[in-house]
Amino acid sequence: MTTAFVLSGGASMGAVQVGMVEALMRTGIGPDLIVGSSVGALNGAWLASHPGPTGAVMLRDVWLSVRRRDVFPCSPVRMVRGLTGRIDHTVSPSPLARWLSVRAPFFQLEQALIPLHIMATDLLTGAAVILSRGDVIESLLASAAIPGVYPPVDIGGRLLVDGGLAANTPISQAVDLGADVVYLFPTVSGEPAGRPRGAPGVMLQSVGHLLGRASQSEIRANASRCELYVVPPPRPAGIAPFDFHHSQELMDRGQASAEAWLATRRPVPADL
Repeated sequence: MTTAFVLSGGASMGAVQVGMVEALMRTGIGPDLIVGSSVGALNGAWLASHPGPTGAVMLRDVWLSVRRRDVFPCSPVRMVRGLTGRIDHTVSPSPLARWLSVRAPFFQLEQALIPLHIMATDLLTGAAVILSRGDVIESLLASAAIPGVYPPVDIGGRLLVDGGLAANTPISQAVDLGADVVYLFPTVSGEPAGRPRGAPGVMLQSVGHLLGRASQSEIRANASRCELYVVPPPRPAGIAPFDFHHSQELMDRGQASAEAWLATRRPVPADL
């Protein structure tokens, strides 16, 4: 049996995956392959090079070191240039690239100790793209390239953006890669989050609904193709997805949620 960990995107909410993975690995559940999208790809890259519970614990320290300026540095000039159409982004990817280069556990995807597959989206066609070989920093930047925020990344002549657009829940890809058992690690709960505040809140909650429906479609389409487990993320906590001050809280809540679920875990019914 081949077990895959599938890690969804979710910006700073990706911290919950650390606690969730910790809980599973402590019970002896680990991956034979990893498929990640956006921030899930970043978490997956670390776990692919540091198998086992110790790697998950070390990933906590990585998350505690990140600050918003490392990921979303604010430049009014760049933002104005982007919003007026002079450039194709509003945030420079250079700080994130530097942060990743210091912490990246390997240089090429094929060097991962556990097979790692990173999801991106072809900007021109909208198709999901699986990156399994090549430069790890370039691949991670492509998978996390939120359209309009970061610039597209040219890999092999294809302009790639955030993997969450085409495959935020890449269960199909994991099964196609040979997984018989799949553990899905979402970052956002499907429970109602209440009325959002402000324009960004409305936008983010709306996008969350779209991604949630896409995730449910993926789950229904693959429940009969594999033994599928959906590890429940914690309930909404009112934390913005671009706020990195709550990583410790999110990791702890993710761990608690997964530990409670493990006591009665059941695979998704094949006839869902």
